[in-house]
Amino acid sequence: MLDAAARRVLDAPLGRLAAGLDRPGVTPDRLTGLGLALGLGSAVTAALQLWAVALVLWLVSRLADGLDGPLARRRRARGAPGDAGSGGFFDITADFCVYGTTVVGVAIGAARGHGAPVWPFLLVLLAYYVNGTAFLAFSSIAERSGRRLDDGRSLSFLGGLAEGTETIVVHSLWLLLPQHADVVAGCWAALVALSAGQRVVAGYRALR
Repeated sequence: MLDAAARRVLDAPLGRLAAGLDRPGVTPDRLTGLGLALGLGSAVTAALQLWAVALVLWLVSRLADGLDGPLARRRRARGAPGDAGSGGFFDITADFCVYGTTVVGVAIGAARGHGAPVWPFLLVLLAYYVNGTAFLAFSSIAERSGRRLDDGRSLSFLGGLAEGTETIVVHSLWLLLPQHADVVAGCWAALVALSAGQRVVAGYRALR
């Protein structure tokens, strides 16, 4: 829901940061890999109840994830070699790995440290599964049928109530408030489920 507005605000500063990082040893795939490693580190430290460390790793991970695209576009604009297809594939795969493992890490840490139930986090994972299936299936079929939605990203994304911006905020929130992480997770699972239903309906109608 907030991704379009966030991109309007962040595109310029992220572009400047990408320009500063535009060096031979820095590639979009390496930034994606850095974001993946930091995200996995956030999951591990959350499971160990090192909440402040997990929050920092999570936010820096998402910053790295936000910089790989601008850097790739900057290099393509000047004709530098690269493969947007493989880069986009790596990026979305890394995102799914980070989202899933951080949910598991927070669930473990909140259960150990605050006696939180695990089921709200299981609902989040289920909602992520359905939501991801809906938009990835739409992207694939839209590409094959010539109905691609081009917003500059590698995949055709159907908008929804729960997008990347909301995910960053919610994952930060339960790291800030681990004693209430299960409540945050339950509310988030409901929102992601609504977004998944919205995407299923919108995708079906768009492809008819």
